[in-house]
Amino acid sequence: MSNIVVITGASSGFGALTARALADKGSTVYAGMRNTTTRNAPQVQAAADYGKEHGVDLRSIELDVNAQDSVDAAIDRVIAEHGRIDVLIHNAGHMVTGPAEAFTPEQLAELYDVNVLSTQRVNRAALPHLRKAGRGLVIWVSSSSVKGGTPPYLAPYFAAKAAMDSLAVSYAAELARWGVETSIVVPGSFTSGTNHFAHAGHPADGAVAAEYETRYADLMTQVAEKLAALAPEGADASLVSDEIARIVALPVGQRPYRVHIDPADDGSEAVSVVADRIRRDFLTRVALPDLLIVHPTAA
Repeated sequence: MSNIVVITGASSGFGALTARALADKGSTVYAGMRNTTTRNAPQVQAAADYGKEHGVDLRSIELDVNAQDSVDAAIDRVIAEHGRIDVLIHNAGHMVTGPAEAFTPEQLAELYDVNVLSTQRVNRAALPHLRKAGRGLVIWVSSSSVKGGTPPYLAPYFAAKAAMDSLAVSYAAELARWGVETSIVVPGSFTSGTNHFAHAGHPADGAVAAEYETRYADLMTQVAEKLAALAPEGADASLVSDEIARIVALPVGQRPYRVHIDPADDGSEAVSVVADRIRRDFLTRVALPDLLIVHPTAA
């Protein structure tokens, strides 16, 4: 029996690659994206063409993570067609670049909405079905910026990803007794194969941004060039989608809690090893070690 997979933000980048990688492995994949009949219509057609060419079950679905009605409708459709969801992948996100001070509070709220609140909308729609089934897997696509080296001019994005990662950590424990597994996938800075930098937003306060330019001239170009130079040859975003496909294929109970795919090695994994060990130790100290191991429960 193939896995029924729902993935958010699947129009491009990690999402599109992961949707294809999982479909190639035999899963029925619902590639969530917004504007399926307008802006993303070419992506919908590309997914359909891929499915037909490779003989796999890859289905685009209208899923705007910023709108609860859209999320609910997408999840309802999957349940109506299959009666279950086996794997839920939180991938949707957006990046902004520029000096932190030049972003308005409203811009930070919008970024938090896309990167953090979106996961809560999807969870509230999908998790009741996974909990009722007593099984399932939730994968969170985090970022090495949460605990690794963090260059400047990416602060709002880094803060939002850190919030999402923290939410994932808490959800892992709260879903364990329902038989639902959690894997946190931590990509590093991939400068090829994604549109993060190309589609990044910019600060609304141009005057403040201009002031910073007098001291930090062309900083983001420098950062992007250095990040690209740190990555070894052949470090493509498909490394992330391949790892997600590997995790999904693992037997229940053997999926990793956290994995890093960081060719540039910004130090995130070293910090996470300590943080995750402390989490394990603390849950054991407060007599909750069962929350560290997930076993399917009776439906």
